[in-house]
Amino acid sequence: MFEFKIPEVGENIVSGNVVNIFVSAGDTVAKDQDLLELETEKASLPVPSPVAGEIKEILVKVGDEVKIGQVAMRIKAAAGTPAEEPKQKILTPVAAPMPAKPAASTPTATSASSAGPGPVAKFFNFVARRNEDIPAQMDVPAAPSVRRLARELGVEVSSVPGSGPGGRISKDDIKAFVKQIVLSNGGPAMARKPLPDFALFGAIRREKMSKVRQVTKDHMAHCWSTVAHVTQFDKADITALEKIRKANSTEERKLTITPFLIKVLARALKEFPQFNASIDADNNEIIYKQYIHIGVAVDTDRGLLVPVLRNADKKSVLEIADELAKAAERARNKKNSLEELQGGSMTVTNLGGIGGFAFTPIVNWPEACILGVSRGDFEPVYNKEKGNFVPRFKLPLCLSYDHRIINGADAARFLRWICEQLEQQKMDT
Repeated sequence: MFEFKIPEVGENIVSGNVVNIFVSAGDTVAKDQDLLELETEKASLPVPSPVAGEIKEILVKVGDEVKIGQVAMRIKAAAGTPAEEPKQKILTPVAAPMPAKPAASTPTATSASSAGPGPVAKFFNFVARRNEDIPAQMDVPAAPSVRRLARELGVEVSSVPGSGPGGRISKDDIKAFVKQIVLSNGGPAMARKPLPDFALFGAIRREKMSKVRQVTKDHMAHCWSTVAHVTQFDKADITALEKIRKANSTEERKLTITPFLIKVLARALKEFPQFNASIDADNNEIIYKQYIHIGVAVDTDRGLLVPVLRNADKKSVLEIADELAKAAERARNKKNSLEELQGGSMTVTNLGGIGGFAFTPIVNWPEACILGVSRGDFEPVYNKEKGNFVPRFKLPLCLSYDHRIINGADAARFLRWICEQLEQQKMDT
C-alpha cells in the first residue's frame, strides 16, 4: 500500500491548508493526476499523485491544516508499479515569498555573502514556521537549557525558528533572535501581554486566520519594526493623462491609472537607483538591484497579495495593463505561483477606487519604498496669466520610504519627478 504524503511545495514551507479534495475512496487515479489542492502562505497548488492506482483511504478533509510529510491518503498501486515507493517531487522549488527578517541573503538569485547562512540568516528564512506549526511550547524541539535562556530573555521559544536538524532550537538561535529584536527596537514576537477575556463584556465570535492573513500579520509587524518609516506626500496634475486613459479604455480593456504609474515608476527607479535597493544589515551593505520588478498590492477575500510584474521597464502601458489584469485575477482565484509573489523592486498600492485622500503605506521589506495612491479629484488651480481659477484633476500620492537608506530630500525629488512624469506621460512612452 502506497502512503501518499504531502510533498515539499517550496523552501521553508512547512504546512498548508487543504482547500479541495478531487478524489474519493474507491476512485482509480492515474499517475500525476491531481488529488488535492493545498493552500500555502501565498499560493494554492494542486498536488498530483506520484503513482497510478486505487484510492483506498483519505486521511484528511477540506479545511485541515497539514504538515509537509504528513500522510494524506493511502493508494493501492496499480500492477507494474515499482516495489520501492516513488519519490514525491517538490512542486515549487522557490524561496518563500515574504521572509520575516533581514538576512545576509536576499530574494535575488545571488547571495550577498558567499559564507554559509548562520543562525541569523536561517532565522530570517523561517517566517512560515512562526506560530503556525508549533501548537504548544512543549512541542518545540529545544533543550531545557535553551528554554531557560528564552525565559530569562523574555522570549516565547515557539516564536524562534531553529537552525538545527528538524528545526531544533539552539542557544545561538535564541541570541540571534533577540539581537534582531533589539536592532529593530522591539517587535511583535517578544513575549506578549495577554489579551483580556472579551467574553466578560458581551458575546464574541472567533475565526481562524487564513494562511495569507497569518503571514501578512507577521510580515507587516516586522516591516513596521524594522524599517525607519517616513512618508512624503505630493499631488500630480493628471488632467491630460485622464483624457488619454479614458480615450484608450474599452469594454475589453478597462484602463486604470495603475499601468501608467507602473510605467513611470520603472523609469524613476532607473533615474534614482537608491530606491531600487535593499539593506544587508548583517554586512552593512546596500544591495542595488539591476532589474526592475514592480509589485502591485491586490485585495482578495483571503487578504493582501502582492504579485510582481517582471521587467516593467521593458513593457508598454498596454502590456503592463494586460499583465496586471491577469495577475490580479490569478491572485483572487488562488492561482498565483510562489515565484510570482516575490522579488519586487518596490510596491505600488492603489486605494483610489475605494476613496480617501491620503494614507501612509507600510514599506514592503526588504524593499526600500512603497508608493500609495489615493482618489483623484478636480481642484481649483489659479492661472496666473489669466487671473482666474481653472479645474485641474489632481492625483494624491504618498511615498513611504526607509530613512536608513533614503534621505528626505531625495525622497521629495523622487516623488516630484514621478508627478512631473505623470503630467507628461503618453500612451506609447
